[in-house]
Amino acid sequence: MSEKNRKYSASDIQVLTGLEPVRKRPGMYIGSTGPRGLHHLVYEVVDNSIDEALAGICDTILVEIEKNGWVTITDNGSGIPVETHPQTGKSTVETVLTILHAGGKFNNGAYKVSGGLHGVGVSVVNALSDHLIATIKRDGKTYQQEFSRGLTKTELKVLGEAGKEEHGTKISFRPDQEIFTETTEFSYEVLAKRFREMAFLNKGVKIVFKDHREGQEKEEVFHYEGGIKSFVEYLNKKKTPIHKKVIYMEQMKESILVEVALQYTDSFSENILTFANNIHTEEGGTHLSGFRSALTRSINEYGRKYNILKEKEENLSGEDVREGITGIISVKLPQPQFEGQTKAKLGNSDARSVVDAVVTENLEAYLEENPKVSKAILQKALSARRAREAARKARDLTRKRSILDSTVLPGKLQDCQLDDNEVTEIFLVEGDSAGGSAKGGRDHMTQAILPLRGKIMNVEKARLDRMLNSDEIKAMITAFGTGIGSEFDLSKLRYGKIIIMTDADVDGAHIQTLLLTFFFRYLRPLIEHGHVYVAQPPLYGIKKGSKVVRYCYSDSELKRAMDELGRDQKYKIGRYKGLGEMNADQLWETTMNPEHRILLRVGIEDAQKADEVFSVLMGSDVQPRREFIQENAVYAENIDA
Repeated sequence: MSEKNRKYSASDIQVLTGLEPVRKRPGMYIGSTGPRGLHHLVYEVVDNSIDEALAGICDTILVEIEKNGWVTITDNGSGIPVETHPQTGKSTVETVLTILHAGGKFNNGAYKVSGGLHGVGVSVVNALSDHLIATIKRDGKTYQQEFSRGLTKTELKVLGEAGKEEHGTKISFRPDQEIFTETTEFSYEVLAKRFREMAFLNKGVKIVFKDHREGQEKEEVFHYEGGIKSFVEYLNKKKTPIHKKVIYMEQMKESILVEVALQYTDSFSENILTFANNIHTEEGGTHLSGFRSALTRSINEYGRKYNILKEKEENLSGEDVREGITGIISVKLPQPQFEGQTKAKLGNSDARSVVDAVVTENLEAYLEENPKVSKAILQKALSARRAREAARKARDLTRKRSILDSTVLPGKLQDCQLDDNEVTEIFLVEGDSAGGSAKGGRDHMTQAILPLRGKIMNVEKARLDRMLNSDEIKAMITAFGTGIGSEFDLSKLRYGKIIIMTDADVDGAHIQTLLLTFFFRYLRPLIEHGHVYVAQPPLYGIKKGSKVVRYCYSDSELKRAMDELGRDQKYKIGRYKGLGEMNADQLWETTMNPEHRILLRVGIEDAQKADEVFSVLMGSDVQPRREFIQENAVYAENIDA
């Protein structure tokens, strides 16, 4: 029977039981089977321990990366119940670890607040581990049960007696290489960042993190009595606050615990992180909306009351009052509603009104009690408004000029012929010399070239109004087509790839950093949606006679090439100090040709770290920058060729 005529019948319906769905479609449960999903296994187990802390039972969590690739998480919570479960007839330990949606989080009386995967967390970890051992201490005994790939391997057994005061759960697991084919190697830095965050969000909880792997032995303790106040201080450690003490508020209202900490700095960007039940809601949600409306309204009302805002002046905008703010908004609520599988956005409508009310009440009181700080905040917001108005006038003027003379291209842009951003790309090239080679070597159909004169403005030290006086920055904004700031519209992007192509020297690296600072601070969605790239031109060309026989992109690659070619032959090594040293054909073949080139996509794995690095490298404080360079300097190898 042909495929076309084959009947669709009951036998075509596959029924997956137990934890089979998790092993069949792991991405549905942990996001991916790459490094992100791998680390998510650890988070799910630790989340359970944090839930015990939220219930007031657990105060210490020990996380260990073992030498043999296992991870062990031990807490001093109540311990998973061990008695036979009335619905399954199995021990409760086995029930929790082998059945999806089995957990105390479905019973409102067990946990008032919880994160995790709504009861599927630890069973998913079990399903995706080739071996998992659960050890429980409670009721004066120590119990243990083993599992493999979601299936029960041994019955629950009593290992021995436990002290009367001993209680808690220990989960040891080894990720399954059949599932995590890319890597089963855990990153200490990735895990440490998450544990630090958890400790900030749950003041008083101690998370001890140990790495026992050979050559990587390390131990850190994350414990912050100051909670999210300490979190704000940590985020601002490389910035200059305009008021010394962090503004902090904590209040329970309508069964929602609201915690807010904020501090203004002299920077021009905002950095607000939001959390719901310890989960980082990267896209914000109703709690962020409530905070923003309360902040804007409270500052405007204070300004009006004390005549800092004059009668005929317009109100400050939300953008004005948030300039330079670092803030943490953390809500803990009984029935969180997240939008999307990744829980990036909180959807509870009541969270908006509750956060609005809490922030309004507490912030109004703070502003009244701290007039010096209040005035400093108002003055900063007024400066931001003046800059915003000047930027609007500059944009309006630019638009009028464009209408009067529509034939003028931004800067020296050499546009491509197609307008389909699925295939088009624009190269930001350092200098006219390199720009000339790039123009000569490009694919005219899909590749546009925008030469930039020298180093662009350091936007870390400039507001939008000053920025728009820069011809180079205006040229980029016009060329990209998206607009900037409140007018940014990703759907109007003219090129699918924006490629930074600079010389492989110190000046080139500086220009690259200036451009990335501009993208991060003012055009961040371009990075977040994967549109920004860095080209990798070759460092060396190995010549035999007048012909280049090999291009090398690193010192180590050059060493390997010379070993392969033989050092007794008469090869000449050329070091490319600039793109302009290559002719059009060479630049095309090595750096611009999609068939052979190396492009690095710019991404933001850790926005907090990126914010800190840009503040250090491009900010006004010299000492942190000197320390950063000393700590991160990489010295070139000597090439004996």
